[in-house]
Parts: sequence; structure tokens; C-alpha cells
Amino acid sequence: MEGNPEPSSSALSPSAQSHVQSVLVSQYVNPRKTTCNFVCDFWDCFDESHCGYHKESPALGAPFACDFEEDSCGWQDISTSGYRWLRDRAGSAFRNPEPHTDHTFGTDLGWYMAVGTHQGKEPATATLRSPVLHEAAPTCEIRLWYHGNIQDVADLRMELTHNSETLILWQSIGQLGGSNWQELVVATGRIQGDFWVTISATRNATHRGAMALDDVEFWNCGLPSPQNSCTRYQHHCDNYACVELTELCDGEDNCGDASDEDKDSCSEGDMTDFENGLNHWTNTTGWVITRGSEASVASAEPVRDHSKNSASGSFLLSKAEQENPAILVSPEFYPSSTNNCLFTFYYYLHGSEDGNLQLFLQSLDPDSPQTELIRTRHGELGTAWVRDRVDIYKKHPFRVNWVMVLGNVAPPSFSSLKSSSSLQSPSPCPPPYLINYSFCEPGHFSCGDFCLPPEQLCDFVPQCEGGVDEQNCGKEMPAWAHLQWKRLNVQENSDPKTDATGNETGHFLSVKRAWGQLTGMARARTPVLGPSGPSCTLKMAYYLQGQPEGFLALRVVEDGVHELAWKIQGNSNDTWRWVTVPLGERERPFQLELLGKMDLKVPGTKGVGVDEITFVNCDPTVTTEKDTELSCNFERDSCGWYPEHKTDALWQRASRPGPGYDHTTSQGHFMYLDPTMPPARGRGARLLTALQVPPTHNECLSFWYHLYGPQIGTLSLTLKRAGEPDRHLWARTGTHGNKWHQAWATLAHPPDPITKYQLVFEAHRNGYHGNIAVDDITVRPGSCWAPRHCSFENSACGFLSSGQGTWQWQGNATDSVIRGPRADHTTETSEGHYMMVDTSPSALPQGQRAVLTSEEYSPLAQPGCFTFWYHLSLRNPGTLHVYVEEDKRRRIFSVSAHGGFTWRLGSVDVQPEKAWKVIFEAIGAGVEHTYIAVDDLHLKDGPCPQPGSCDFESDMCSWSHTPWPGLGGYSWDWSSGATPSRYPQPPVDHTLGTNTGHFAFFDTSVLGPGGRAAWLRSEPLPPTPVGGSCLQFWYHMGFPEHFYKGELKVLLLSSQGLLTLWGTGAYLRHQWLEGYVHVTSPVEFQIVFEATLGSQPVLGPIALDDIVYQTGQSCEPLVPNQESSKPLTIPVVMITFLVALILGLLAFGVWHRLKKGGYPFKREKENNTASGFDNVVFNSVSLLLGKCIYEGRKRGWGPRTVAPSPSF
Repeated sequence: MEGNPEPSSSALSPSAQSHVQSVLVSQYVNPRKTTCNFVCDFWDCFDESHCGYHKESPALGAPFACDFEEDSCGWQDISTSGYRWLRDRAGSAFRNPEPHTDHTFGTDLGWYMAVGTHQGKEPATATLRSPVLHEAAPTCEIRLWYHGNIQDVADLRMELTHNSETLILWQSIGQLGGSNWQELVVATGRIQGDFWVTISATRNATHRGAMALDDVEFWNCGLPSPQNSCTRYQHHCDNYACVELTELCDGEDNCGDASDEDKDSCSEGDMTDFENGLNHWTNTTGWVITRGSEASVASAEPVRDHSKNSASGSFLLSKAEQENPAILVSPEFYPSSTNNCLFTFYYYLHGSEDGNLQLFLQSLDPDSPQTELIRTRHGELGTAWVRDRVDIYKKHPFRVNWVMVLGNVAPPSFSSLKSSSSLQSPSPCPPPYLINYSFCEPGHFSCGDFCLPPEQLCDFVPQCEGGVDEQNCGKEMPAWAHLQWKRLNVQENSDPKTDATGNETGHFLSVKRAWGQLTGMARARTPVLGPSGPSCTLKMAYYLQGQPEGFLALRVVEDGVHELAWKIQGNSNDTWRWVTVPLGERERPFQLELLGKMDLKVPGTKGVGVDEITFVNCDPTVTTEKDTELSCNFERDSCGWYPEHKTDALWQRASRPGPGYDHTTSQGHFMYLDPTMPPARGRGARLLTALQVPPTHNECLSFWYHLYGPQIGTLSLTLKRAGEPDRHLWARTGTHGNKWHQAWATLAHPPDPITKYQLVFEAHRNGYHGNIAVDDITVRPGSCWAPRHCSFENSACGFLSSGQGTWQWQGNATDSVIRGPRADHTTETSEGHYMMVDTSPSALPQGQRAVLTSEEYSPLAQPGCFTFWYHLSLRNPGTLHVYVEEDKRRRIFSVSAHGGFTWRLGSVDVQPEKAWKVIFEAIGAGVEHTYIAVDDLHLKDGPCPQPGSCDFESDMCSWSHTPWPGLGGYSWDWSSGATPSRYPQPPVDHTLGTNTGHFAFFDTSVLGPGGRAAWLRSEPLPPTPVGGSCLQFWYHMGFPEHFYKGELKVLLLSSQGLLTLWGTGAYLRHQWLEGYVHVTSPVEFQIVFEATLGSQPVLGPIALDDIVYQTGQSCEPLVPNQESSKPLTIPVVMITFLVALILGLLAFGVWHRLKKGGYPFKREKENNTASGFDNVVFNSVSLLLGKCIYEGRKRGWGPRTVAPSPSF
């Protein structure tokens, strides 16, 4: 038996010190020992470059890491098939499914390593290998984040190769779950000599998704460096490294030369490593000796032992069952003269949260024999051997007995215990307190006269008398690291002096020293919790006093994902402080984990403590008065609306940043979602209510929303009832400009409502540029008027079908639709929805009618424009009539023609003075395989614009900004100079010349390195008449540096291909410029404005205004007046002035002459008729294109200038 080692002097003689210096110098001579060994041996850490991580370690104690942002850090793909690892980023190579973000930054511009979809018919493995690394300490951990959908991967594994053996560090058991980034932590154990790490993903013909890796980190892998001297609490190794005295004779090579495990120094202890059997231990029942090589692939058993860190090493494995615990009994141990024994062991808990390892101390004192529980270890600890130590103070002989209940556990190594020569048989039965006298089934909780099932324990709903089932909903985690949480009396701790309530004799949780070999954090975890309500919060007091590296955190563990809920770093000014952490609505099961880290050896460190933990408003069945407040302007608080806390994309009550103003007062508050502050990795965020008691009548919910940004996604409103499918009430997709919009949704309740309901606003983004806001929510009795905008994405918007045929609400997501367009108009994808009527003779006989009738619209006080998009089948489907029904029915639109592959716009001016309805009527033509579809109905103020034209004052007219596939998913936006914006934009528009006027614009900086482009497309336009048509527009471009240049192009898109008509690059000009394009096309076409970059990304807007498309008109300029026909001399003078500054007098004279007024400029014509089609992506002989371009300033802004001719 061994006592605690005495502190020893670390002073060295001069000769020893010189020998240390020679050791230090020798490390620089041998590159094998100084390269890739996780220790910076040179001042610039050059020896650690391209070692699978960046050479710089950002802070003391921080890991060597690779985020793949600059390069692959030396990781190499060694795959032997076309299935390979590549450095990639979101959206650049792989298609559905793929990570939408990297993990480092949480955006679509970050990089990671990924394997694409497997196109072959045979299984294939992609293998990624690290550089050759040298020496890993026993504390070494590899951490990384991986991303893969549930059905993507057949097998994912991490292996380590050294000498002639390959160790499986980790492999997926079954299918990988989750659609978010997930963390993987793997302990390597002590590795001697050279080694490398490989990560392989195996796919077969049925697994075709993408797998990605990011943020690979090596933690605590370097061995200690030689030192001239050590502290009195350290041991000086033979290689002059310093290790803690507590690490001596613990079965691990902490020095790096194994001198801390020298047999002579550790001869007093009794070591059992199970390589040659049980030694003096007795297996009563349930334990077997096995090896890692015998573990099955699907089991959670260890694949290597601790003693050898090898699959050939032996260890003891528990085969415990529910009713039959495994029991292992030690021989008798006799205490030494100090009555102090150190019992060190390594155990493995993985594969189940239910595993429970108990250590009992059985006293053999003949006068007072007793058995006491001295250690309990339970929970999931991952695939690592964990060290623990027990100090035993006994005057009489004793035994230690292991009892394992459920789960796989394997304590393979025991050391520092001296056994007697006389061995006694173990007790024939377990101690009396191990027997469960409860009449309840295993896992059930006894409430006295009845049993509570486990799912009702710690569910925030007290059911036992006194609420005992909701008490003790927390437990300490095993001390797997250097730190652990312990419940202490104030008097056992030097600081703080009281608990959180000021009691000098109270208790609290404190971070204390533990005997685990890993250098992680102290963890304490609750049992399984939930479900919880949307207003659920955790309130607690904390004490944090120490060095800057110390911190305290709370995270949620749900579905295998760890979500950080709260974190504090720094000091609490030597006092207890209170914090409230929102948890929100969560399903059962979830757990909370308390994390604490502090270097207790640093002078001035006082400690970390937590006290008075309380759950507030977590019962989902209880509704408070605040929960019923659905009408809210968010000025006081968020009323009955609560953010969901399941991702780090969160709704927040804010006044700024955001849209820059709220809707209520322009100075108040609103609910706001910003996907970039901080980087939010979650794809969606939800704002929801508590369960509501429905009234006996329908209600109308109105609200104002703000959707703004080039990659903003979708905002939707859903009504949920238990036991019923979700009812999608409303949705909008894509940017709607820098402006608040009003929306309505009818809450339809059954006549005799019983089941409570819940409302949910969900923001689902498809990028990381833009913001979403909601304000001024109001609920009133009665149904709403018909919506002014209907995309049919979530419902039929109250439309009713009648007549002989049937209008159907449908989409084509499953590619099973027999009739109808393959894509809708709103999203231009098969996932979108629309209304369609089958006009085949069997569904709608010739001459018969199918009628689609809207709900009532409110009367209009001013003229309005009603627009809709319609789609007709290729074969003649019949006739589509559109009526407005006020007092009587009036036809406003009619079309009867063959269709095509595109949606077409219908627009009609309306001004009903009474409540009115819109009616779509389809009349069958008796032709097989035909249909008529409608989508995207919109009622807006003001008269309808001409086709292809827009002044952008009310909206973007018929111009579509839906992202075009393959261009990166970016959209043009709509704003005014007076509206605050995070994106640069012109200060005034062109139409009004003021900051209140509106325009379309795009910020090219969001494209990023290698970004593509953004398109603004017109509605389909008919073929041009002989002589062509004229497109006139005004554009604004601004880029701060001369070598940065944005590009604006005008394209013609038709069934014949894509043709570039016009293009220009510009720098900062602070002015609107005019452009003309003469267009000729013999087929139906669309005009496309393309914004892109000609160089590196930089903040700079490209804006458009006052687009006018004139059918059959020429682009010839107006005849200049007599004054404007004077010779053009001043530009020459101005150029001379810029080139030769020394001619100041001449330049001043020219400027003075200009100031006097004379010589307005003649508008100069450029006639750049295309002589060739080098920029045409198709070969068209019949397409005639003439082009003339004029650029100038708006009259009154000064002299006109001529831009450089666009180059083809």
C-alpha cells in the first residue's frame, strides 16, 4: 500500500541544468522530434505548419486547429475511387443534400472538407489522412464537427495508425442522425512515436447524400517540455519534464519517457491490468475478461484497452442485466502505518445513459463491520477510458466491491493498493441497501400509494404529494476531467463566504479538483426533463472569481446535439449574481448540462459556484394572463409571443439594428431575426404562443412584416392543434423590399372548440444576408377580408371551386402530378403550389364551366391593379375568363389560346366601391391532356404599369427577383434613400429625385469571392414587331476603388438561348446614368438585368429606376436644339486639365468660362451595331439585334457625359 508522496525539491545542480540545456538543444537538432509534435519548438511555431492544423495556437491552453478557411492544413485525400474528399463551401459544388453553412462562421462563405454524392453502383470509401504526427500525450483529444443527413452514410469512422497497428478511435453505430453540425470528441490515449489519423466515409448504392467535416482540433496532445526546475508539487522526470505528483504511478506515461511509471518507484502498489487474469480479484457474477479485437461493430464495447492502448490488450467487461447486477470483489487490503490508501482505476461508460457503476467499501473490523458507498459513476462519457481515484482512510482491513447495474462498463486497471496474502471469499449476496423494497416496476417512481412512470418524472408537473417527483432533478456527473462539481458547505470552502441567500452555513455547487486525466471542464447534468412550455426559464445564482480563462456555461442536450444556452466569462466582483436563462418550449426528452472551468492553481483564483437553481413557468399545461396577450405592438415586452430556443437563430425584441425603425412609432420595438448577429447556424427560427383556448367564433389576425435582403428566405404563419395536421395560414418568400407590409389571416375555429391551439411564426432562411421582422400583431373577432396577396403556398386562400369541373390546390414536389405545370410561379420549383383545373373532356366536357370564387375583398377608395399569373397547357385548354363581382358580374379579362412552358401575367385596373369578389372561370375545349392554372394573385394600389415597365415607386411591378438556379441564390432588392439600410444604396431615386423615391438595387459585396450574379427578369414579352422595340432605363453604380468594378448587363432570354445585349462597368459616380437598348426578337422573350462583379468583392450598389419598354419604338434620340449643336470642346479642355495640372492658368480660365454659363453639350450618339456574336451563347441566324446606347445625366444636374462603349 502506498501513501501520498511527499513534496520534493526541484532545484538542480549546475551540471544537471547544463544537461537540461543540452536536451533542449538536441530537440532542435533532430527534426523528427520537433516537427508535428503539438509543441511549438521555434518562436514562430514553424515546426508545426501543415501538420493537420494551423501552426499558430491562438491562446495558451487553446487547441491546434484547422478550420479549412485558407487551405486543407496538410490533410490529404487518399481515396482510390472517384468518391473523394474535397475542400468545399456551401453551394459551390454539391447539390441536395449538402451543408448550407460551414461550422466555423455559420455562413455559406465558409469552407470545410466534404465528400459528394456517390454516383457509382458499387460501394466506395473516401479516405482523408492527416500528415505524420509525432507523440501524443495521454490527455490528447481530437475534436471535430461533422454534417450528414440520416440516410447519407453507411459508415463513418476515425482511425489512428502507429507502428503496425490501426486503432479504431470511433465509428458510427447505425445511421448518423440530425441535419445540423454535430460535435465528435475522441480521446487518442498515449501514442508513442509516429502516427497518423484517417477519417473515412463509406457509401453504397442506397446512400447518396453529402458528408462534411469542419473545425478539426487537437486538444492537450503535446508532451511536457524539458524544464530547468519544477515546483515543489511536481515531479522532475528523467527527461527533465515536469508532471504533477498525483500523476505518479497511475498507469500512464505522463512524462513521455515512462519515468513516472518506473517499476522500482511504483513497487509498493498492487497493479492488476487483466492481461494475465483477475490476479487476486474475485468475479462473483456478470464480469468477463475480453479484448477490443473481440468487440462487434454494432456494440458499444471498447475497441482497445487502457493499459496497452491496443485492440490486443485485455480488460474486464460487465454483462450486467436489469435484475442481475455484476459484482466484482477485491482481496483484503491492509492499511499502512499512515492509514491512507490510494485506489486508482480506469473505467469506460458508453452506449447508455442508464449504466450505473458503484464502488462500495466493506470494512472488516470485527467490532463494527459495515459497508458504505464511496463512489457512483453513471451516464454517457463517450469512447474514452476515464481515470478516477479514491482516498481510503482505514485502520482495519477492508475490501472494495464493484457493482455494475446495466450498461457496458470496464474498469481495466487498478493501482497503488497493497493486498494481503490471505484472500477471503466475497459475501454471498449484495448489501441490504442494494435491494429495492419498492413495489413499483424498475424505473418507476414511488409516490407512496401509487407509482409514477419515468416519462412523468421531472416533467415540470407536480403529481406526487409535496411535488417530490419534481425535486432532485439534477445529478453530479462523473469526474472524468481535472475538475468536477461538488456540493459543499460554505464552511468547507474559502470563497465565497456565504451561499446565494447569505447563509453562512448553507450549501452550493462548486468546482473542485478531480482525478480525471483529461483536462476538460467540470460537468453536472440533470436527468431527463420535459416537456416544457414556451415561457420556460431557468433562474440561478452564480459566483465566478478567477483568471480570465475561467468561465461558467449552461447548455441543452437534445437529440444528441449540445446547444449553448448561456455563458459568462470573467469575474462576478466577488459577489453572487443572478441570471435568468430562457429555455422555451421543448419536447421530452432533453437535459441541461452545467459547465465550469477554472485553473485552481493560478494565484488569486477563488472559485466557481452555482446556487438556487429554479425552473420558472415550465409547466406546459398552465397558461398565465400574459400568455393570452396575442395582440401586441412589442413596446412594453413581447406579450404572449415567445422565441423558440432550439437553434442559435433567435427572434429578439429589438429597436435597432434591424429595419431601422419599427412600424408602430418609427422609434419603438419589434420582433426581429438577424441571421448574422451573431452568426446563426440554424436554418430556421420560430416565434410562438402558449396554448390558447379557442373562442366559439372565427378571428382575424393582422400583422406587419418586413422581409428584406438578397438571401432572406421565407416567413410563414401556422396554426397547430394536437392530433390535427398543421394549418398553414400565410407565407411570403424572398425579399419584399425595405418596407413594412401588412398581412391578414383568418383563425378558423370549430363551433364547439375543445382542443387548444398554438400560433407559430417561422422564419426559414436560405442564406445569410438580410433580416426579418414582425410588428403590430392584432387579433379581432370575425373573419378577415380576402388577402390582397395570395401565392397558394400554404392554402387555397379561401377560394372555393364550383361548376362542372374542379379547381385543385396542388404542387408537384413528388413529381406525381398528371396535369398541371411542373413548377409554380412563386418559387419556380416543383415544391411550390398553385390552383389548377383539368380541362380534359373526362374532367370538363367541352363548353362546361369550372368556377373558382374568392372571398370578399374590401371596397377600394382609390384605383387599384389586380394582377395574376396564368399557365395554359401546350394543347388548347379552352378559355379563361376573369370577372369582378360587385352588385353584378363584370368580365375584366379573357384569354383563349395555346399555352407553353411559361407563366404569363394578367393585369387589370379595378376600383370597386363595394365589397367584391374575383371569379376565375375555365370553359373546356374538349381536348385531351389539357389544363389551366393560376398563381400569385396580387391587389395593389395605383394603376397597372405597361408590360416591361416600372418606376419602382410602389413595388417591383412585374419584374421578378426570384433567384435563378446556378447563380448563387441572390436577389435584387427594393428600397429608398430615406429608409435606413445595412446595404449601401443611392441617396435619391431617379423618378422623384428625392430620398423618398424608390428604386431596385443589388449590393455586389454579398457575392463573396467567386460569387456569381443576381438577375432581375421581366415578365414574358411577346415577339417584337418589325423594326424592334426600345428599352430605356436609368442606372446607378458606386464602387470606392478604381481597381474594383461592378458590372451591369442587359440580357435577352428566350427559347433560342441567352444573348448579351449591353454591358458596362462603372466606378463611384454619385449620379444616375441613362441607357437605351434596341431589342429585336422573333419569339417570346424576357429581358434580364444582371448584376455581377468584374473583380474582388467590395461594398458597392448597382441600382435601377424608371425602366420603360416601348413596343415598336425606335431608340433614336430627340432632335437637339440649336444651342446644343455647338461644338463639343469642353471635354477636351477638362481632359487636358486632368492630365497636365501644371497648366493651371488655362484650366482656371476654362473653369471660369464654364461657370459663366455658355456651351451646353450636344448629346453625342453612339452607334455600336453588333457586327458579330462572340458573346452569344447560342447560334441564331434569324435573331436581329440592333443596338444604340446613350448615357447622360438627368437634365438640370449638369452637362451630359458619354460612357465608354461596352466591349463584346
